[in-house]
Amino acid sequence: MTAAGAAGASAAVPGTAVLVVDDDAGLVRALAINLRTHGWVVTTATNGAEALDAAASSHPDVVLLDLGLPDMSGLDVIAGIRGWSRVPIVVLSARQLGDDKVDALDAGADDYVTKPFAMNELLARLRAAVRRAAPVDEVQTPVVEAGDLVIDLARRKVQRAGEDVRLSPTEWSLLEVLVRNRGKMVGRVQLLHEVWGPSYSAETNYLRVYTAQLRRKLEADPSAPRHIITQPGMGYVFEV
Repeated sequence: MTAAGAAGASAAVPGTAVLVVDDDAGLVRALAINLRTHGWVVTTATNGAEALDAAASSHPDVVLLDLGLPDMSGLDVIAGIRGWSRVPIVVLSARQLGDDKVDALDAGADDYVTKPFAMNELLARLRAAVRRAAPVDEVQTPVVEAGDLVIDLARRKVQRAGEDVRLSPTEWSLLEVLVRNRGKMVGRVQLLHEVWGPSYSAETNYLRVYTAQLRRKLEADPSAPRHIITQPGMGYVFEV
């Protein structure tokens, strides 16, 4: 391959956007310079809160994420993004233990690159992640409004009539699955698998208990819910 061909092979498709998240300001600057040189549109963040804000506002084509952030774990950032978006996430971390890689991939990351790294390899991993990404038919939004409810999937927060609603981790996980699939019925087995794990299939009483708790916290009249609707014998629907 000629030098020009090699340069072209390492370049991004014009306009491809990457969000770079790392608490090392020097590394962020160096990555931004290299990525822009190769045709990427770069947004940067140095902590988890900035990362979630930037992901929601800039809608990048791929996220490059360090796990060791000052305000929250990179795994929490992955979970926050995965609550509303399928954007590919490539982890860039000095952590080389197998468990760290497994945890990141299980949380929703698409690839894992360890520091130190070769820039050409990193660029190739980013391009591959973008190519593999499933097409999205509509712009995804992390904030869903339903009546007097405001559900922020990125920050994992719920407000009702302007007041914060405190949910347990399990209540949030159940609500998140329903809201991500709003307007569509989610089957009971799928809900059990996504919220409690693949070994749960028959424990439908869990769903009755937790949907009742959600209705008490989120519905104006829990006995006549507008948003969390039961499809008898089949599953549940979140209606906006």
